[in-house]
Amino acid sequence: MTTTPRNSARSNRAPEPLPRQAALLCLAGTVAAIQFSIAIGQLFFALAVVAWAGVLVGERRRPAGPPWMLPLVLYAVWTLVSAAWSPDVAGSLHECRQLVLILLVPLVYDLVDDESAVMLTTVVLAAGAASAVVGIGQYSILHYDNLGLRPRSTLGLYMTFSGLMMLVLNLALARVLFTSKARVWAALVAPALAVALALSLGRNNWIGAFCGVAVLLVMRDFRLTALLPVAAALFFSVAPNVVVQRFYSIFDLQNLSNRDRVAMARAGVKIVRAHPVAGVGPNMIAREYPLYRDAGAVLQTPPHLHNVPLQIAAERGLPALGFWLWFVGLALAGAVRLFRRATPSGPRRFLAASAVATVVAMLASGMFEHNFGDSEFQMVFLVLVTLPFAVAHRHGE
Repeated sequence: MTTTPRNSARSNRAPEPLPRQAALLCLAGTVAAIQFSIAIGQLFFALAVVAWAGVLVGERRRPAGPPWMLPLVLYAVWTLVSAAWSPDVAGSLHECRQLVLILLVPLVYDLVDDESAVMLTTVVLAAGAASAVVGIGQYSILHYDNLGLRPRSTLGLYMTFSGLMMLVLNLALARVLFTSKARVWAALVAPALAVALALSLGRNNWIGAFCGVAVLLVMRDFRLTALLPVAAALFFSVAPNVVVQRFYSIFDLQNLSNRDRVAMARAGVKIVRAHPVAGVGPNMIAREYPLYRDAGAVLQTPPHLHNVPLQIAAERGLPALGFWLWFVGLALAGAVRLFRRATPSGPRRFLAASAVATVVAMLASGMFEHNFGDSEFQMVFLVLVTLPFAVAHRHGE
């Protein structure tokens, strides 16, 4: 799903047409607003799609996408097939509305060049930093400091807030490590992002952030991984007791949440065995779970299985999982390839490194939480992963 790249030269050329500027401005509004309000973020997204459609019509072009767009589209198609076989077709089709977010990929791929890619990452960082400050204030002032009441900024769910902090923290570190300019802002906001992530008590996102950070350090210089034990020691010396105890619970096999995740995994395997082709249907796990619930389960009807690959397989069938893994594998391999080709100077190396860390963090975190099913998380994820491919497209790669 690629086309001949547009002229990548930015200097000595006429300003972008007004519809293209409007689409890019709305895209920036999307990645900023989505970190505070799903409604406002989706409104900006809708406006961006409308403006971008006007660009395509005016220029008489078809949309294009990176090489991994094909498996992502096939994943969406099989999701609709699964919904058609669902015991509650209407309920499953309602869940399929999220598939429209895939339009972010060709939209970013078509609109973004080097300069606008850096601008979008700056917007993401700025919005993330503001959201982090709100979350830290909730913890320190409003006493959002326990498992029953966790920081969530202005978002509806604390897990969404935690997942976004993970993505933005990896973006900030990638910018610090792989750019020679414009790294000061990222370095200034990174501590706030790290604190907000820690205070969110989101263990899965701690694991995702750790894996993303470790990958970035290895990509920059393997010797930098020596900083990880230092960071861990600093963490334990200054972290509040609730955060430290939450960390220890990761390794507690008697922890109710840990036990329940094991029970969900067992139930998920039973569901896949019973429905290998089309799954039980999108948004049907809570309805079907009691039929497969493990004896050790804590929650009677969880909304999802707290594991992205297992959730996809159980909900939408093994073909959907295969398409999703194909998409993730192509995106990760492509980002690594772009990183190796990029020169040390310029934004392309930073954008590719950020995409690699974004995918790795999502996968690591997604082993313990259904983060890919979170609209806010998915929108920021798709934008960050697409950016290096959009810039490479502009350069004829």
